[in-house]
Amino acid sequence: MRLCRSSMECSWKTLLLLVCTSLGVQYTAIRSLRDSFGGPCQDSAHCQGHQGKEQRLKNLCDDIRVPAETNAARKHILLFAQTRSGSSFTGQLFNQHPAIFYVFEPLYHVQQAFTNSSSRLQRTLDGRALLGAYRDLLLNLYNCDFNFLESYIRPEPQDHMTGAFFRRSSSHALCTPPVCLEGSDEILGGQPDEAWCPKKCQALNLTLASQACQAQNHVAIKTVRIPEVGDLRTLSEDPRLDLRIVHLVRDPRAILASRMTAFAGKFRAWKIWNATGRQPRYVDLTPITRTCRDIEYSVETGLQNPMWLRGRYLLVRYEDLAVNPEEKAKEIYRFLGMDLHQRVLTWIANNTNGAAPSSSDWNYKYSTKRDSKATAQSWRVHLNFDIVKTVQSLCNRTLALLGYKLFHSIDELRNVTKSLMEPRT
Repeated sequence: MRLCRSSMECSWKTLLLLVCTSLGVQYTAIRSLRDSFGGPCQDSAHCQGHQGKEQRLKNLCDDIRVPAETNAARKHILLFAQTRSGSSFTGQLFNQHPAIFYVFEPLYHVQQAFTNSSSRLQRTLDGRALLGAYRDLLLNLYNCDFNFLESYIRPEPQDHMTGAFFRRSSSHALCTPPVCLEGSDEILGGQPDEAWCPKKCQALNLTLASQACQAQNHVAIKTVRIPEVGDLRTLSEDPRLDLRIVHLVRDPRAILASRMTAFAGKFRAWKIWNATGRQPRYVDLTPITRTCRDIEYSVETGLQNPMWLRGRYLLVRYEDLAVNPEEKAKEIYRFLGMDLHQRVLTWIANNTNGAAPSSSDWNYKYSTKRDSKATAQSWRVHLNFDIVKTVQSLCNRTLALLGYKLFHSIDELRNVTKSLMEPRT
């Protein structure tokens, strides 16, 4: 029997075997989530029966396997970003393309499944313990296996149907024929609110989503849950994928300002500081420090142009995209080796020159309709100068690496006619 078609495939299978047999934290976590899942099967009575330890392990390994053959012309696109870096806006450049099957943040389900696991499991996991599960899910989704998600979606899908798919309305592909026969009018009308897709389309058929994905030319996924680009090396080197990584970065000062608005509860101390000008004793500086560190490590890796990233990595500053959206969109599609469809250009024209969203707009923190130039710098008007100085101190190297200028006075900060960026290519 021919087990491997290449040395790289053998290495991958060896790695898979090690993962499946390991007793480490990651396997224990995944196994605990899959104990009651037997994968798709035809005989529901059999699926409901008791499965022993060996059978569960076999199911897990079977689920991880994906077809070895892929269409060489298919692009597997990853929009790699940090939370509140403009990734929802940037993702629309892929979502609007009729030949791209776009999925918004599917790794959310993995994170939620582990977060809702037993307290003992939560104590065992650290910040990077989910990376194996994240990579496995990305690999399966790039191969259009949406049934693999059933291991993580809560509540559990029934007969491959779920009403709990995260931000389904953010994906045209999941809200239009053939996945949803009722969705075309809303898509053409501009998606008026976040609730229309699950309301109009009812439960999502994951098997039908897989079939629609397979019929599409390319697959794009957005994620903010993988810390560093180096964590994607195994996917980049996988011969079954033609992975292209669009690394979106944003000024850390703007990221913090956006998080303070979108996640007020988690950033309460920061908001008090911003409102009063006095730093509370209990402000947690760790999240923004970690964000800058992850950005810095990823950008340094990308700019070193290692062999496993060569031709597969593009660094994009959100501010450049906001100021010149059409030009940057063309650059992104040149990098992908794809034509920029007119529908993408139409979306850019209709969604980058309007008024900035107000708090009454639907699902405000994920809104993608804006005056992009004004939105990119609006934080400079509202963020306290002491907070700006603190972030500049914590993230000085990151700011310098990305070409973001430091502000030395409140007058410089508030003068939005003065560019905050150095020219970079």
